[in-house]
Amino acid sequence: MTEPVALVGAGPGGAGLLTLAGREAIAHAQVLAYDSLVSPDILALAPEGASRIPVTRRSDPDAVRQEDIVPILAQKAKAGFRVVRLKGGDPFLYGRGYEEKAAMEALDVPVEVIPGLTAALAVPACAGIPVTCGDLSGSVHILSGSPRTGKTLELDYEALVRVGGTLVFLMAMENLEAICAGLLAVGLPPDTPASLVENGALLTQRRVNATAETLPRAAREAAVKEPAVLVLGEVCGL
Repeated sequence: MTEPVALVGAGPGGAGLLTLAGREAIAHAQVLAYDSLVSPDILALAPEGASRIPVTRRSDPDAVRQEDIVPILAQKAKAGFRVVRLKGGDPFLYGRGYEEKAAMEALDVPVEVIPGLTAALAVPACAGIPVTCGDLSGSVHILSGSPRTGKTLELDYEALVRVGGTLVFLMAMENLEAICAGLLAVGLPPDTPASLVENGALLTQRRVNATAETLPRAAREAAVKEPAVLVLGEVCGL
């Protein structure tokens, strides 16, 4: 009998922000395939005898590439193993979770989706930034700062500035300077408060504050690295 694969969102940081449903699925996993940003204390929740499979989008001789993981997990599920596919944050928000779900279902493997707390909302909160707040911001807009492989980053900067509210970018460090320059070029005030939160929801979390104009320099001086969440808007000034 084919067991359903549990597609689990691990949340933004440690096990304390993992959902109860996610914890339960991991605790009963026989096969655990996990992305590189998943916290070690979440991986430790799996049974000692569970098979652990690291998954990566990059070249890593010790990990399975993301495009190769679906057939492996489908085979395990059809053999009757309880399989968990563990992704950072929420699997359906820039996690390619739906693509993997559709690919497994095409192989006649059912999938149970267990959502996770997205870093786009949780990391700013952990750093003391409310993404909406009274008259300062009535909306929040979540974007990826990293293009799909082989593509260039294309954003409608004019629309983002026109609509207002808080902008939250995931995976934006590589294109931080271009994002800030693009927003400024279409009218975002240079003194708009901006923040980067590195290692959000972890003990090593730190927040770098600046403005839309000065943030790229502040990030270089502070040597900010991924994973980091970029937030722009008046709420960063609170």
